[in-house]
Amino acid sequence: MSAPDYPPPPAPYPAPPAQPKNGLGTAGFVLGLIGLIFSFVPVVGLVAWPLVILGIIFSALGFVRTRSGKATNKGLSIAGLVLSVIGLAICIVWTVTAAKVVNEVNNEANRVVTIHYEVTGTAKEASITYTTIGDGNASSNQDQPQTLPWSKDITTKGLFKGGSLSVTTGAEGGEVACKVVVDGKEAKTAKASGNFATATCDGF
Repeated sequence: MSAPDYPPPPAPYPAPPAQPKNGLGTAGFVLGLIGLIFSFVPVVGLVAWPLVILGIIFSALGFVRTRSGKATNKGLSIAGLVLSVIGLAICIVWTVTAAKVVNEVNNEANRVVTIHYEVTGTAKEASITYTTIGDGNASSNQDQPQTLPWSKDITTKGLFKGGSLSVTTGAEGGEVACKVVVDGKEAKTAKASGNFATATCDGF
């Protein structure tokens, strides 16, 4: 007897297609977007550093996956990479600017300023008042020189905020002129003439 004919076995079911691995690209986009937003805020911008760096890494890895066919969100990965790079650039700009400001403040705090006060003229009598305003302190002085010209040099350390110099003639009148020089540069001049006339050098 011949063997019975059995029907052929059914064909195997095709394997389900692999799900795209879009997680890295999506995460890179989200981190890049949040990091870019935070990077515009000076203080909060410190949080943006790790966000944009991770955004660059995840977006780059997500883009590599799209090149190998494991992911399908190529556009999102590129967008996340762009946003992260822009956020990183803004963070660098803020850091450089902050470092520059701190350096300028430190230099200003240690700066030595020389103020030269000078009064000239023909007045036989003169009453002189001069003030200097520094960082957290101020000094005011008066002088009545016997003759003109008159001058005074004052040195301050720290943040120099200005001062004033005024000269007033006496009853006999005459002409007077005041001049203020700060670190070798003329800052203010003024003239006056007559009885009890006042020349004032301020606002420097």
